Amino acid sequence: MKDTGLRIVRLANFVAPASGGLRTALRELGKGFQAAGHEAVLVVPGERHTDRDTEQGRVITLPGPLLPGTGGYRVLTDKRRVADLLEELAPDRLEVSDRTTLRWTGRWARRARVPAVMVSHETADGVLRTWGLPENLSRRAADALNTRTAHTYARVVCTTEFAAREFVRIGARNVVRAPLGVDLTGRHPALRAPGLRARYAREDQTLLVMCSRLSVEKRPGTALDALEALLRRGRAAVLVVAGDGPLRPRLEARARERGLPVTFLGHVSDRGLLGALQASADVALAPGPAETFGLAALEAMACGTPVVASASSALPEVIGSAGAVAADRGSAFADAVEDVLDRPGPGRRDAARARAECFGWGTAVDAFLRAHDAAVHTGPVPADPPVVSTRAGGASAPAAAAELPGPARPTVAEGVL
Repeated sequence: MKDTGLRIVRLANFVAPASGGLRTALRELGKGFQAAGHEAVLVVPGERHTDRDTEQGRVITLPGPLLPGTGGYRVLTDKRRVADLLEELAPDRLEVSDRTTLRWTGRWARRARVPAVMVSHETADGVLRTWGLPENLSRRAADALNTRTAHTYARVVCTTEFAAREFVRIGARNVVRAPLGVDLTGRHPALRAPGLRARYAREDQTLLVMCSRLSVEKRPGTALDALEALLRRGRAAVLVVAGDGPLRPRLEARARERGLPVTFLGHVSDRGLLGALQASADVALAPGPAETFGLAALEAMACGTPVVASASSALPEVIGSAGAVAADRGSAFADAVEDVLDRPGPGRRDAARARAECFGWGTAVDAFLRAHDAAVHTGPVPADPPVVSTRAGGASAPAAAAELPGPARPTVAEGVL
């Protein structure tokens, strides 16, 4: 394959067996790179060394220690071993999905004369604020980190205008926009399963679902706050949480103490079953204030389920008018849920699906390949809307019952900021 395409080596940290959005993005982009005639190689941390061929290309795991308190995340800490592997792989392009512990790979790429991109999967200042750092300090720390990142890599890839703003703020000129996508075939309204819905909610109850990692930066407690507010208002509602993480024991204890009707499923590995749950819900909640895209929310919309998302995140530009946004407190989320439920049922579900159809993986793969100055897919043109270049002040991109548990810098290209 090296004779007909590029070898694109991708490095990622904070990927666990139970992780969601990043793992999905890596898989779908790898599949797309392969389909376009390139050789995709993914290197991630794991319990032991493995090397296997998969649908997304070659996947190599290197031993990496567990990060305490993260619910299973590992990191690549052996720089020598990673550097030796990169020398052995001899990439034509390098793509890195961790702007902190792996930022040194940008310097390696520059010395090796390999064009490298960093993918920004979260806003640095947003994450720092969710961890309790005051806004002025988080902004200063984020600006310092982002300045070093922009100088280290040939390009920084941002999935939304929201994600790009913190780089625009520091005057970075090597930022490109590349949206993520959703599996429009695997996620669709026909997955709605009355039997599954009846497992968790009566006919007169509103079924809320949250698919999220249960960690501080995702603010999952806001979903419980919203449920409690709805119940106080007399709204019959229940919440199903699909996801795991370090906050799960605390959230479960809180739900028990307050008598909240919440079912914690943990990590749901079967994508079909998860899709049936998303399609069977009335509203999906996405409370993470630092989200730069929100794949779980987009998957719910592809299933015809409207989303209520944090107004502090990138989700407002992703969901458009097919859902609602709210301030980061439970009462505001409850208001937004009621606003969505006041809309006619078939119309709100059709609108959610129509908005999701603006974000197919074909568009995402092509945008990432262009960021690498790589040939895009040579097959039929995907029926996705084109990515629109974003400059400061410019336009933005377009934007059966399941058995789940009981309760050297390349030439600047179009899209560069």
